[in-house]
Amino acid sequence: MTFCVEKETDFELSLPYEEIFRAVALQALEQEGCPYEAEINLLITDNASIREMNREYRGIDSVTDVLSFPMADYDTPADFSGLEKDSLDYFHPETGELLLGDIIISAERASEQAEKYGHSLKREFAFLIAHSMLHLFGYDHMTQEEAKVMEEKQEKILSSLAITR
Repeated sequence: MTFCVEKETDFELSLPYEEIFRAVALQALEQEGCPYEAEINLLITDNASIREMNREYRGIDSVTDVLSFPMADYDTPADFSGLEKDSLDYFHPETGELLLGDIIISAERASEQAEKYGHSLKREFAFLIAHSMLHLFGYDHMTQEEAKVMEEKQEKILSSLAITR
């Protein structure tokens, strides 16, 4: 597994964010039955930068907590069976790892939300990683049914790691 982490903000995250990222991502990969070693990128930034990215990539001019950029296209969420036919697009040519995608988190927003929701920064950060990992697997929350599925899966990932509210 390859976990690439970049921090492009002076905002201090007083927690072992690389360790949390790795633990949550591995749990999500296991829970969803990913049969491949994977490469996942995490960028930790600030509110101004994530707002700019949100505007550029989604056409939404506001701060958000997390952005997810999946590399693979799934027929149905977490259906890894069809990925090998497009192996040149989805797998790293040197390592053979599945290129899952990129996660971008605003450290400022994560801290604000942890305080707002009355739980730890660790829990908020882990939640954002779990949420984003599910997007990298093709899940979405555009309908109530999709949102319910994602919520249940997020909670299962976090509970299995004993990261609760």
